[in-house]
Amino acid sequence: MTDNEHEIPVKVVDRRWWARGEDGEGAAAERSSSKPSYVEDLERQLAEKDRQLQDAIGKYRQAAAEFDDSRLRLRREISKDIERGRREILADLLDVVDNLDRAVESASHGASAEAVLQGVEMVRRQFLTKLEGLGVTRIESAGEAFDPAVHEAITTVPAQSDEQDGRVVGVVRHGYRIGEEVLRPASVAVAKS
Repeated sequence: MTDNEHEIPVKVVDRRWWARGEDGEGAAAERSSSKPSYVEDLERQLAEKDRQLQDAIGKYRQAAAEFDDSRLRLRREISKDIERGRREILADLLDVVDNLDRAVESASHGASAEAVLQGVEMVRRQFLTKLEGLGVTRIESAGEAFDPAVHEAITTVPAQSDEQDGRVVGVVRHGYRIGEEVLRPASVAVAKS
């Protein structure tokens, strides 16, 4: 047996680029391709995630711009609706003013005091009817128990009996509600013992 019979030939390949003396573009290309495959996969995944992120950011910006436009358009529409409603209310109240003008003209042409009073009373009823149509109602206070939520006591008077104590005995200025909310409290005189 000789020494050559048991020897296994081994071939060694040196993959170090600097050991081979290569440089320049070829060496750089080999260096970049010499990355492990899992690193290349991760870089591809990172590039895909960056693209998805940029797409999402673009969609977000577009949605935010559309939302701002919608909000601005809604504000304009609400303002127009409020203005339209205000004009309708004022047009209704102009009817009352027209009737007051007629009453003043009638009084200036020598109509009797009773006829003028009757005309003004009709205009007052018309005005209160218009207010009721808008949801405004008068707070009935006379004889009711004093309620600070709807009454404003401007004076007190001596109570003539025990059951009159704490009750409204006079209304100086009527109060009004709009729906369930107090628009203006009634100014009243309250009996105290």
